[in-house]
Amino acid sequence: MLPTGAALYAFLIATLVLALTPGPGVVFIVARTLAQGRTAGLASVAGVALGNLTNAVGASIGLAALFAASSLAFTAVRWAGAAYLVYLGIQALRQPAAVADGTPPAPAEPRKLFRDGFFVALLNPKTTLFFAAFIPQFLHPEGSQAAQALTLSGLFVAVAALTDSGYALLAGWMKPLLRDASGRGRYVSALVYFALGLYAAFGGKQKA
Repeated sequence: MLPTGAALYAFLIATLVLALTPGPGVVFIVARTLAQGRTAGLASVAGVALGNLTNAVGASIGLAALFAASSLAFTAVRWAGAAYLVYLGIQALRQPAAVADGTPPAPAEPRKLFRDGFFVALLNPKTTLFFAAFIPQFLHPEGSQAAQALTLSGLFVAVAALTDSGYALLAGWMKPLLRDASGRGRYVSALVYFALGLYAAFGGKQKA
């Protein structure tokens, strides 16, 4: 269910390069980490990974073909994702600021952070189209095409989750260095979510 030899190495190298390239998902994870800490960032990584895996499964069963054929379906899901990001931006603005002694507000529950990451990734039809375009290049004609696609997609998501975790850990390490800006953290987070919402609504069909 996996390519062999040079094809496998080519897939792994391409996957690593694409996973390391910062996209909206990485920006979302870094923003969450800087605003709420390393645990929040890693919870977001897990949610994004599950959302990406769900999109990969959708691409394998033909959802990508639906998005490619129906501009209405693609636009509806794209705008739903943009609206969810705007909602997260509004929620960030509504978060309480640090109290007088500088103690930050209590972080959100990991379950909520996981849910937000999942929906941010899931409501991005560009990810489904990406998997539909990228994965078939490494399938071989023998064996089940669906099984190969799902296996390669799972491997891609696993590699991406590792690199995203690296970004979250790096952002968590940098967070104390930005302590002086903590009072403005919710405004920065809101700005990032609003910008991602605009990208989701009006950006091109690029890698998520």
